[in-house]
Amino acid sequence: MDDFKEKIENRMGDYDQEEKEQILENFNHFKQFLSEKVEKGEKMGLSEEQLAKGAELVANYLAKHEEPRNREQYLLAELWKAGNKDEQHHLAHMLVKLVQND
Repeated sequence: MDDFKEKIENRMGDYDQEEKEQILENFNHFKQFLSEKVEKGEKMGLSEEQLAKGAELVANYLAKHEEPRNREQYLLAELWKAGNKDEQHHLAHMLVKLVQND
């Protein structure tokens, strides 16, 4: 798991500021980004649990390193901060389902 966490954190850190702005400038761009990553994970054979753990790691990274850019991201950030680890994990599952159903 630590290797998986490190890979995700390194990949998130690899995006330059312009790429981050494009992804985070509006919620639909963020959902599209997450959808592409979930689809890639599904093609690699990752389970829903593994996808949720990946989404959880991305959310933790964003909570530590990025400010919300819109109302939807602000709401997600507030929910993330308010939740305990278990609730954050459930929210990560819901985010994966959200983009799978688009």
